[in-house]
Amino acid sequence: MEAYKQWVWRNREYVHSMGSLANGLTWLLPEKFSASEIGPEAVTAFLGIFTTINEHIIETLPTAPAHVGPSGTDSSSLSYPLLISILKDLETVVEVAAEHFYGDKKWNFIILTEAMKAMIRLALFRNTGYKMLLHGGETPNDDKDPNQPELQNRPGHLDRNHRLGNQQNHWNLEGRAMSALSSFGQNARTSPTALSPTSGWSRRIQHQQAVIEPVMIKEKRRTLSELVSEKGVKGALFVLGEVLFITRPLIYVLFIRRYGARSWIPWAISLSVDALGMGIVSNLKLWGEQSKQINFSQPERDELRRRKLLWALYLMRDPFFTKYTRQKLESSQKKVEPVPLIGFLTEKIVELLVGAQSRYTYISGS
Repeated sequence: MEAYKQWVWRNREYVHSMGSLANGLTWLLPEKFSASEIGPEAVTAFLGIFTTINEHIIETLPTAPAHVGPSGTDSSSLSYPLLISILKDLETVVEVAAEHFYGDKKWNFIILTEAMKAMIRLALFRNTGYKMLLHGGETPNDDKDPNQPELQNRPGHLDRNHRLGNQQNHWNLEGRAMSALSSFGQNARTSPTALSPTSGWSRRIQHQQAVIEPVMIKEKRRTLSELVSEKGVKGALFVLGEVLFITRPLIYVLFIRRYGARSWIPWAISLSVDALGMGIVSNLKLWGEQSKQINFSQPERDELRRRKLLWALYLMRDPFFTKYTRQKLESSQKKVEPVPLIGFLTEKIVELLVGAQSRYTYISGS
């Protein structure tokens, strides 16, 4: 396994390009949107998982000093983001297989996958010290100073970051050396073999290993009580908004199983949960004391914009799609159908959209 990791690290650009190409070509597989065809989805899932694992290996390229996140696990272990990505790669083939063998009871299996994703995301949300999940938890939120996002826009900030980075690396080397020397001095005073002439070589080897070995840095995980104590009502509302965002897909499929996919009730409830969660997180400045403001980092602000864009998926969900969106797509296709090339491309685009809409996992936004 280590040999394979080394190969991926050395050829990461090639691996990334081939993974993107392979995933793109899966959309051209025959019977891609057939309810009874499991093979193409299984191929897509396999390639997706293979690409996900390679990307995880590339992203966890070891550097010094080694970093251990708030969850207490280093990057070499099976991480929550990796689990979420694998589940997202598997969910479509699970849906297709469940529909093929169980028909309408497929929603039980979809509920199971959404429940697993929700539990993993809630655990990740807790283990990261209640930081906003980026891309549903697939992207680590490693921002070190979320309360000073404006610092990034100051003139000369990048130059200072470069200088500070060099100083920090220099300090890390000196710090590890001094730590190793201090440890060596302590051992020399307390070890009974310290006075032995033959122990000098072994001490020098231990000293060199201590200097070379990366220092493990572990962040302190913020608890819910600490967040509420520090940020007051804003902290509690932020957690509520994130929990609503995490559990919204599970709530949606539970209501679909109860009322059916063509009912307006699941659609409206899902939209209400999305609007409530987004409204809470986007308007935290209106609540509580102004001195306990929560300032979002640039990646977190980008995540809020991404979540708003996901609302466009409501146009693709039944019953809105069947009653409105599909009719508009088909009427537009008929208008441009006589035009060479454009009519053909439009027909294929509409075909892809209608096929993708038939699968919950393609339009779930989770």
